[in-house]
Amino acid sequence: MISISLRPVGRYWGTLSFASTLYLCPILDLLLAEIPAKLQAELRLGLQEALVNAAKHGNNLDPSKRVVVRFSLIDNQYWWVISDQGQGFTPEPNSDIESGDYLPPDESESGRGLCLLHQIFDQVEWSRKGTELRLCKQMENRPRLSLRR
Repeated sequence: MISISLRPVGRYWGTLSFASTLYLCPILDLLLAEIPAKLQAELRLGLQEALVNAAKHGNNLDPSKRVVVRFSLIDNQYWWVISDQGQGFTPEPNSDIESGDYLPPDESESGRGLCLLHQIFDQVEWSRKGTELRLCKQMENRPRLSLRR
């Protein structure tokens, strides 16, 4: 079951929550409904990766545990805050994920998603406890009309 609050307006946050599952198409559709079409494919990939991580690695696909996503558009920035009920995650301090140069070994079954998140989003931050991920995508600044002649 999916529950959703009002869509974000101004500085208000919308909230969506769902049982830990990998059936994410309707969730992604809701989260991307107001996103410009030219950004949707890239952001869908990034959000899907983040939601899979929360449901699979955070909540161990336990349907009694929920993933909660808060979302908003604030000052030309789209924000998503994804929370799970797991034990927490801390990126390894020695890996250079933020530079985009980090990729796990070819034989590794996971770890590529962290690199994707840092390539797609402008800000990727975990809470201290490691159960909340904050993602931000900066919108292009629209050219302003000059009032000077």
